[in-house]
Amino acid sequence: MTSAIRHVTVDSADAHHLASFWSQVLGLPVHEDDKPGDEEALIEGAGLLFVTVAEPKAVKNRLHLDLQPQDRTRDEEVERLVSLGATLVDDRRVPDGRGWVVLADPEGNEFCVERGAAERAG
Repeated sequence: MTSAIRHVTVDSADAHHLASFWSQVLGLPVHEDDKPGDEEALIEGAGLLFVTVAEPKAVKNRLHLDLQPQDRTRDEEVERLVSLGATLVDDRRVPDGRGWVVLADPEGNEFCVERGAAERAG
């Protein structure tokens, strides 16, 4: 027998607030039962579960998400995500168009934005 991953759980200072950010990033809803102040918040369709914990984030993530824009370029997506509250951590873009950008969500969790689907196909 095998196991399946049901959720990827992210510790957070404010589960609903962080889930709301990621909801906008992914264009997927926060579960209808999850409200501000709840200890947990789930992004439906993504399997991302945010859980409020007392401890602050202290070190670099051991696991991170790599995002690939589906309907825009990497650079357009980076601009959109920064406008939602992400911060630039490291710019790994190279002159030939390859590479990625490392951002952090509002609680400092790092994630990468790779080239968009159309950019990869070209």
